[in-house]
Amino acid sequence: MERTGQLIGRRQRWFLDVALAVAFTVVAVLFGREPEPGSQWQPQDALGIAITCLVNAPLAARRRLPLVVFALSSSAWALFITLDYWPVVNSMGPFLALYTVASLRPLRPAVVCAVVMGAVWVYAGWRAGQPTPAVFAQAVVFPTVGCRFGVAARVSAHRADRLAELAEQLRREQQDRMRRAVAEEQRRIARELHDVVAHHMSVINVQGGLASYVFDSAPETARSAIRTINETSHEVLGELRRMLTLLRTDADTGGPHADPRHADGDAPESTPYTPMPGVSRLGEMAERITAAGVPVDLHIRGAPRPLTPGIELCAYRVVQEALTNVLKHARPANATVVVSYDPRELTITVTDGGRPHRSLPDNVPPSSGHGLIGMRERARLYGGTLDVGRRAEGGFRVRLVLPAWLYAAS
Repeated sequence: MERTGQLIGRRQRWFLDVALAVAFTVVAVLFGREPEPGSQWQPQDALGIAITCLVNAPLAARRRLPLVVFALSSSAWALFITLDYWPVVNSMGPFLALYTVASLRPLRPAVVCAVVMGAVWVYAGWRAGQPTPAVFAQAVVFPTVGCRFGVAARVSAHRADRLAELAEQLRREQQDRMRRAVAEEQRRIARELHDVVAHHMSVINVQGGLASYVFDSAPETARSAIRTINETSHEVLGELRRMLTLLRTDADTGGPHADPRHADGDAPESTPYTPMPGVSRLGEMAERITAAGVPVDLHIRGAPRPLTPGIELCAYRVVQEALTNVLKHARPANATVVVSYDPRELTITVTDGGRPHRSLPDNVPPSSGHGLIGMRERARLYGGTLDVGRRAEGGFRVRLVLPAWLYAAS
């Protein structure tokens, strides 16, 4: 497509140059039929018309061969003057050829051509018997003007090409940024899905194993485990629906991919989804983990204050991953979650007293290794820090620090 556009542009410029060559030839022939009154110049005859055509016809190829065209046009013009035809008649052809050389070639060839045109102009003035100062003034001014305008056109064209290159580069960079943003969003959603599914499925898996183990000996405990499985599966399905809804924002906002069934302007029936999980829902998580077999103590220090959804979600997911690891790798154990609202930061500490080196039960799948990476990425995304390490008294500690003062919601 781009090559087709360039070909069309070249043809248009060629037709324009042919039209200019024809126009210059016609004007020179008509203008030279009657020379300047009182001068010694003779009117154009057949030979003069032929030389006029030789001066102006090469202009059709001025963009392709600017130096050759200038040489032919200037030589024919000098011959035209030598045969005592009026020089002014064909002065515009060499002038346009000089302009073309200056606009398409470096400065040195343009200056040489300007000097040649000035010499022909001096030759014409000498044959006409004009005063020397006037002759030299014209020989300097006209070539200088033609060369100067040509150089300006070349600089302008170079600047336009550079701007076009910069615009294309900017367009490519914007596309790359858009692709990176889409990829980052997909990775973020993948992390969300991993956190949600890993946490809830761990709870479901542990409760399923417990229910199967005590189904005959402790029916009430089995029923409680099944209720926990039901509640947890309902919650994970709700969160999955909420995330899929985020992926369908075009349909919700009437964008280009909106559902055509709502094209009449009627809003689709909205499905109420739970808000983005945050610090306020840590109590529910603690109860769920406690019901799964790991007692969790939750402590809130300082005055709770509203934070932006990103900070809320980051804190929630880090605690969720930490407690999931306790449930999967350190059970039986107890866990403590401390949320501290400091003036300039939000600090969350999750500790446990389990035995991380014990072998896992058969019904608990091994860790995928994405949990710790995901927690560090979330902390780094919001300018926070995450420290994970083994405690001297046993167990692990996860400490998250977020600069909450930068993100405090208004």
